[in-house]
Amino acid sequence: MNKTNLFFVLLFVSFSTMAQVDKSSELYKTILNLDKELFDAYNTCTDNLEKHASFYADEIEFFHDKGGLSTSKEDIIESIKNNICGKVTRELVADSIEIHEIPNYGVVVLGYHKFNNLIEKSTSEPSKFIVFWKQIDNDWKLTKVISLH
Repeated sequence: MNKTNLFFVLLFVSFSTMAQVDKSSELYKTILNLDKELFDAYNTCTDNLEKHASFYADEIEFFHDKGGLSTSKEDIIESIKNNICGKVTRELVADSIEIHEIPNYGVVVLGYHKFNNLIEKSTSEPSKFIVFWKQIDNDWKLTKVISLH
């Protein structure tokens, strides 16, 4: 296992031992709704790419185990436009979401998702993801995304 993969495994395990936000709380419902809105726009990005882009902070860090690190919001959106729109959809694995509050910042969300390849008519095995949502005034923005496949 290389150092990057080990880092992500340790990060995932350490967050898994933290207390989760109560599933009946407003915070949990808000973040779960943000995930749904984000990926509704992702899944229909041919028509909703601008809405999808609006969820990302300008200072985004997107870690992808196949594509590496991206820190340009414009590059991430361009990659989604070229590689995802009309080709791939994302499906959250039911009841896999864990939300952990980070005081004076926002939340970290851990879970599993799978992707439907519309071209090849196939579905991936569930894979882990970690995202950081930062609350800025009354708005929530994604600041870090870790996508593992």
